[in-house]
Amino acid sequence: MGVVEHLGVPAARLPPSVIKKNCPAAIAIAKEATEPSSPASIADASPTKLPKCDESFVSRGGAVSGSFHAPELVNPSNTSRQCLYTFVAAPGQRVLVEIRTFNLRGKPPDGAAVGELPACMHEYMDIYSEMTSLEASELVNSAFGGRYCGPIPPRRRVSLHRALALAFYTDKPYTPPTLFTGTYRFINSSEFEVGTPVPNTLCSFVIEASKRKTGLLLSPTYPGIYPKDISCNYQFIGQPGQRIRLEFRDFDLFFGGPHCPFDWVRVYDGPDNSSAVIGTYCGQQRNLVLYSSDERLLVSFYTLPRAANTQNRGFKGIFEFSESFVKLDFISKHDAEHIRGSECDQKILSKKESTGFVYHPNYPFPYIQKVVCRYFIYGMQDSQNLERVRLEFQNFSIPKGEPKPDSCADGYLKVYLRGQEATDSYDKHDAELCGEGEPGPPAFPPPLLSDGPRLVMVFSSGELQGRGFKAKYTFETEYRVPGTAAPGGECAFTYRSEAKKRGEFNSPRYPSNYPSRTDCSYTLVAAPNEQVTVVFDHFKVKADAWNATAGLYGGATCSEDWVEAWWTGREGSRVPLGRWCGPATPGPLQSPRGALGLLLHLHTNNDAVASGFKARYIFEPAKSIFGDCGGNMSGAEYGVITSPLHPAPYAAPARGAASRVCNWFVTARPGKRLLLNFQLFAVEGHLIDRGCPAAVLRLWYESPGPPLELCGEKAPSDRWQYLSSSNSIRLSFIIADKSVGAAGWRAIWTEVTTETEGCENSCAGACLPRAAACSGLQHCAGAHPAPAAAPKPPHC
Repeated sequence: MGVVEHLGVPAARLPPSVIKKNCPAAIAIAKEATEPSSPASIADASPTKLPKCDESFVSRGGAVSGSFHAPELVNPSNTSRQCLYTFVAAPGQRVLVEIRTFNLRGKPPDGAAVGELPACMHEYMDIYSEMTSLEASELVNSAFGGRYCGPIPPRRRVSLHRALALAFYTDKPYTPPTLFTGTYRFINSSEFEVGTPVPNTLCSFVIEASKRKTGLLLSPTYPGIYPKDISCNYQFIGQPGQRIRLEFRDFDLFFGGPHCPFDWVRVYDGPDNSSAVIGTYCGQQRNLVLYSSDERLLVSFYTLPRAANTQNRGFKGIFEFSESFVKLDFISKHDAEHIRGSECDQKILSKKESTGFVYHPNYPFPYIQKVVCRYFIYGMQDSQNLERVRLEFQNFSIPKGEPKPDSCADGYLKVYLRGQEATDSYDKHDAELCGEGEPGPPAFPPPLLSDGPRLVMVFSSGELQGRGFKAKYTFETEYRVPGTAAPGGECAFTYRSEAKKRGEFNSPRYPSNYPSRTDCSYTLVAAPNEQVTVVFDHFKVKADAWNATAGLYGGATCSEDWVEAWWTGREGSRVPLGRWCGPATPGPLQSPRGALGLLLHLHTNNDAVASGFKARYIFEPAKSIFGDCGGNMSGAEYGVITSPLHPAPYAAPARGAASRVCNWFVTARPGKRLLLNFQLFAVEGHLIDRGCPAAVLRLWYESPGPPLELCGEKAPSDRWQYLSSSNSIRLSFIIADKSVGAAGWRAIWTEVTTETEGCENSCAGACLPRAAACSGLQHCAGAHPAPAAAPKPPHC
């Protein structure tokens, strides 16, 4: 057989626990193997007492391969038979065994395929691939590599040292030679010695650039199943100015979870395990390429002690020491952080509305060819902060290449504005840039703005050399508010009629909570002969200390967070409409005829926050000063004002209209005042619980100050009576497009004086005119009009 000697050898014994439980007939074999005699190697062992079925394959040096198969056994008495196949490599070699066909009779229970016992009771194969000695008794002390039966063959094995054994057991009456077949090969062990062995270790090496600049990195028995309960360290030591590249071409470890609690490879960015960790890896890894930050790197491989054997093959990688890898000073000198393990990836984190610059690798010199670097520029994103990234190029030169001058055929800079890197969607870039920069207008490349807190760039230098790029990044607060933002980045937004006739706006980050310590303004500008209406669809502003007074929304009502609104005049004047907070939604707002528009302001303090608001705006042709109904009342001592269609319920505005508005202006004679008493009132909403989002009646009766805002339902016993501070009042009833209607309201206004001395008919500190007693109206809250049959005062 040439350099391979095919010998019969005694059956070496299994571990005692295995023999006692599973192999009674093998006890005699084990006993003979341990009887006092001179030590004998596996290759020189004496025959067993049972009929010989053992086989031995021994290398005498050189690269040799061959095949083997099951023994043909006739066993009519079902005697327990065990056959030992031993493979012994020459010094400097190892054994690689592959089972090609396998059909041992029996069905292993769950887990048996990874070596759990007991299993495979009547016919099976045990594997020992970690034998440290060639002695016949060594099998007793060797790590058990698993028990197999059934139709699934064991995976390939590579011996950890020079010897490997397969123990075949059967008590079947006949064993055909086709029961299992396999091949073996004696391979050179030098490829596993990736460097200088560390004394007194099984698989630890020091790899020095002075001895080899490139080479293979293999797990101890690759491509066979790796051993359990081992710890290997591979220490790479380069020369100053060098970096180390490690590429795993194959990586297959047992996966015990995302944190790799069982078997793992851990890579340290430095000389020992106190250095920063690049990463811990297990399971199956693809395209795993790692770089050291300097000339030192440590790779640790650990497998857990366990009863069951794994079925994973370990890893195969290539390493390279080189001075040509990207120098990292273009990152470290410019307020960025190198991402460990990458050749030139970097991350830049905001320092709260900060700014800085990013550069091509090798800046300020032309960039290096065939390099790919990624830039992760991340703004702040937490409960208080949300930023976006603005990118503006100052220098740009990346040759397009041939033959497609209109596309980036060579190098490029791809930009991602929507967080695509979170799902590895690098094929879905927002911009692919190459060519020569132009100051414009328009500028090339144009300024870029992220949609959210992240902006990512991927620079690929290609084969042509260029001058590269320099770009300025700016972290801006992202409010997530539609509209035209202020150029300075503050929370200020403008909505102009000529840009859009209708739209939405909201508090910062809605529907998430708005941030604290924020002031935001919303300016709505109508064209001449237009009015703007605002309707709130959601409103929740923090108000722990809400001094709720029904309908009164002034400065004393909301002292923490609030929303304010004003009418704005074209000459710059402002008329306050109110301050709102808590759950009380503002009623619909409409600018008066001739005004510029509306101004709203959100203020938040340092404490807790809430979800804020969402509102709609509509620009429409201006109506008359009275709106859709209403009027001017003067020259009389009293009168009645009612909601539209009263006593029928008021109706929603016409289809497509933003609102229905009725304005009444009541003026008394000089020196007089006005007393307004609501006899009936039912408007959808609730002044304290939810505000007046669908319809509202605003009453201006005190000057200066915002109007009184009224909605809800007045109980018959409630007194809704208001005395003006001057000789005029204004009422404005606004019904939004989402109104469902209600009963409406009826109010009596009366011209009064505040001189009550000698007054025949006083009410609420005011003197009613004598004619009021004859009107039959309820001028005073709590009073009731006289019946028609009741006698009237003499002067009526």
